[in-house]
Amino acid sequence: MRPLDSSGVAEVPEPGLRLTDDAPQGAIEEPAAAEAAGTPGTGRCWLFRSSPCGLCAPQVASLFVKKVQDVHAVEISAFRCVFQMLVIIPCLIYRKTGFIGPKGQRIFLLLRGVLGSTAMILLYYAFQATSLADATVITFSSPVFTSIFACIFLKEKYSPWDALFTVFTITGVILIVRPPFLFGASAAGGGESYSLHLKGTIAAVAHAVFGALTLVILRKMGKSVDYFLSIWYYVILGLLESIIILFIIGEWSLPYCGLDRLFLILIGLFGLGGQVFLTKAIQIEKAGPVAIMKTMDVVFAFIFQIIFFNDVPTWWTVGGALCVIASSTGAAVRKWCQGSK
Repeated sequence: MRPLDSSGVAEVPEPGLRLTDDAPQGAIEEPAAAEAAGTPGTGRCWLFRSSPCGLCAPQVASLFVKKVQDVHAVEISAFRCVFQMLVIIPCLIYRKTGFIGPKGQRIFLLLRGVLGSTAMILLYYAFQATSLADATVITFSSPVFTSIFACIFLKEKYSPWDALFTVFTITGVILIVRPPFLFGASAAGGGESYSLHLKGTIAAVAHAVFGALTLVILRKMGKSVDYFLSIWYYVILGLLESIIILFIIGEWSLPYCGLDRLFLILIGLFGLGGQVFLTKAIQIEKAGPVAIMKTMDVVFAFIFQIIFFNDVPTWWTVGGALCVIASSTGAAVRKWCQGSK
């Protein structure tokens, strides 16, 4: 399995983080995850090379989040945490790691759980509030925030290239948001639809920020914390946070529609499937190519949005997507080239 990102699906290696000296070049960015996943093999993954399953599975889970009609985003997060908890508990028992963690790392585990679960809730809200393509593209701004936070908290170098990628990402997000004071009311759209779009966009940006902080914490903990234990804190604190929020906002209810219940199950299944496929790819391929291929999430988001919601993305969204993908791909290529030297 692959460490979960803040939305509950597999994390993509972040170009903004450097590997430790004891980690092999091209390994995944979170050392704890690399340790749990096993030592990368020398062979090639026929599944990763010939099948898009590992790429589209997380986006399929996002599609089902968007399709759920009568379930609040926070409640979807709670169901997702329960599903993952049923998988993680047997793993912790088998590995005999305990459920608390090393004494010196518990504060980081708590922060990882709270920040990661908050990011997951924000992402699910973004999927429900704005278009699938817009939310997906904005989440790709996470590497930019990771580079900034790694520079601040881990004292890692922030190069001029990182600054350039930041500018590209900000430009892409602005094209997607289309604030009226820059684009005028006609380009931005008006009324309640734009207000909801703006809320979803803000939630997606907040998800990217919290997700980046989560990755920095994982980087800080390194190999001292078992991978499954990190996920355990994520799901248990995520479930607790979701329940508290649901009781505060009064949105706790079982889905009335049987189709929504099916979607909730599929969200868990495809999310877990995405972890398995992506982990296999990471084990036998360098982080750079996998990070580049992960940008296919945006392509799948556009395709799903057109097919399942009959919603053709605007040229503003396409332009913003190109800027963000250029930034993410450029950072991944630069990291890949540095690791190949």
